[in-house]
Amino acid sequence: MTDPIADYLTRVRNAIKANHRIVEIPASNIKKEITKVLFEKGYILNYKFEDNTIGGVIKIALKYHPITKLSAINEISRVSKPGSRQYTSSEDMPRVKNGLGIAIVTTSQGVMTDKEAKKQNVGGELICYVS
Repeated sequence: MTDPIADYLTRVRNAIKANHRIVEIPASNIKKEITKVLFEKGYILNYKFEDNTIGGVIKIALKYHPITKLSAINEISRVSKPGSRQYTSSEDMPRVKNGLGIAIVTTSQGVMTDKEAKKQNVGGELICYVS
């Protein structure tokens, strides 16, 4: 697999389209950090890291509206790809959906949202946009 983060995002996207409640994803440290950011910002209901297999598994409970059954994640898309990395400074941090979405950025301080990176005045690689 050449891009495990794109695989992570695709598994989440496919699970939302199929109205699954839980999605299992092979674990890595960057995927765990992205999952934590999604949980902190309220895009997923819960998560659990299971290390009983060789690489480990991340179980993510997806969040849906109780009445309309719409997912909390409308769109999740990869920005920086292995063949074309996208870096940004804190001043040039993009706004996602006019401030209603988030951009997940990996910085020297760790994985965080675009707003947190701007507040800490650090730039980094844009991983994905979530809205």
